[in-house]
Amino acid sequence: MHTPVRFDENLIAPCGMNCGTCLAYLRQKNHCPGCRILSDAKSVSVQRCIIVKCEHLAQTQSKFCYECANYPCRRVLQLDKRYRTKYRTSFIANLQMIRERGLAAFLAFEAQRRTCPSCGATLCVHRPFCLECKAYVAPDAR
Repeated sequence: MHTPVRFDENLIAPCGMNCGTCLAYLRQKNHCPGCRILSDAKSVSVQRCIIVKCEHLAQTQSKFCYECANYPCRRVLQLDKRYRTKYRTSFIANLQMIRERGLAAFLAFEAQRRTCPSCGATLCVHRPFCLECKAYVAPDAR
């Protein structure tokens, strides 16, 4: 059994993605440290992310997209649609929870929904099975 899943607030990207559940973060080879961490180890797509580099985001106090005057912008809407369709995760819903209930409540929610019921490992948002024990995880449980 793994230690209980916990996420650091620095793993929550400005767009509402929990980098701690991303395949790029969870893999051993070419590990990405997360969107908020400055590093050359990130994939090129993450290094070029227009959300992380957004001049409007830099002007917000929270450093989350929900505080931006342009929210939700086209890029956030595109990401949200793709993740809702492919991975049953809504960045807009994540950001709404962070805004309304706070980051600590969101982190607790994520730890609960992103823990494998079979082995206790962190569930990857990009896979329908646990990367550790290979147990299938029902879409409702993710």
